[in-house]
Amino acid sequence: MTIELFGYRISNQGLEADLSSVFQSINSREKTCYMACANPHSLTVAAKDNIFQQALKRADILIPDGTGIIIAAKMLGLPCTEKVAGTDFFLGLSREANKRGGVKYFFLGSSEKVLGLIEERMKRDFPAIEVCGTYSPPFKTEFSREDNSAIISAINNARPDVLWVGMTAPKQEKWIYENQSKLQVPFIAAIGAVFDFYAGTKKRSSDFWIKIGLEWLPRFLKEPRRLWERNLKSTPIFLWWIIKEKIKQIRGN
Repeated sequence: MTIELFGYRISNQGLEADLSSVFQSINSREKTCYMACANPHSLTVAAKDNIFQQALKRADILIPDGTGIIIAAKMLGLPCTEKVAGTDFFLGLSREANKRGGVKYFFLGSSEKVLGLIEERMKRDFPAIEVCGTYSPPFKTEFSREDNSAIISAINNARPDVLWVGMTAPKQEKWIYENQSKLQVPFIAAIGAVFDFYAGTKKRSSDFWIKIGLEWLPRFLKEPRRLWERNLKSTPIFLWWIIKEKIKQIRGN
C-alpha cells in the first residue's frame, strides 16, 4: 500500500507491514529489493538530481521518514499517518530477525571504529543475528571501478540476507540503485545516520522531540553548519510544494 506524493510512491502501510514485506523478500530470495527514506530534504534534493530521483522512485519500500511527509499527506488528504524513521525500521527489523534467528547482516559504510561499535552492540542486543561482514569504503565522492568491485565482492562472498548501507544521502541511494543488479542480497536498506545513532557516536533526539514532531531541531542546534541546508533551505521549498499542490486541488474541485 502506497500513496503518491509529488511523483513518489511512499509506503503508508506502517512499520509492521513494511517489515513483513522485507521478510517475504528474504524468504523468497527471488530478487534484490531495497528500502529508501523519503523526507522533505531528500525529495527536494532529488528534484535536481535525476539519478537520486530514480533511486527513490524505484525503491521497493520508500518509508515516510520525516514529519514533513505526514504533514504533507494530511494537508493534501492522503492516507498516511504513521512516520517510519530509519532508526525505527532498523530496530524493528532487528527485533523480528532476532526472534526468527538465522538472519545474516552486512554493514557497508562509515568508519572502522563505528562498524566495530555496531558489531559489539549487535552481539549484546540481537545475539541471534549473525553479522557476516562489515566494510568501510574509501572516503571519496565517487568510487573507482576497483573500489566498487572490491565492495561488491566482499558483500556477495559473505552472502548476507540484509545489507545495511550508511553512506549519507544521496550517495547511498544512488550506489544501491546503480549496483542493485550486481548484488546477491535479498534486501538492502539505506539508513544513513542510523549507523552513528546505533554505534553511539551521535545521539538521536529524545522521545520528547520525536513525539512532538521536532526530532530535527536538537540535531540542527548541535550541527547547524552541516544541517542548515536541510532545515532552512529544503523545508521552505517543500512547504511551497505543498501549498502549490493544495491550490491545484482546490481549483480542481
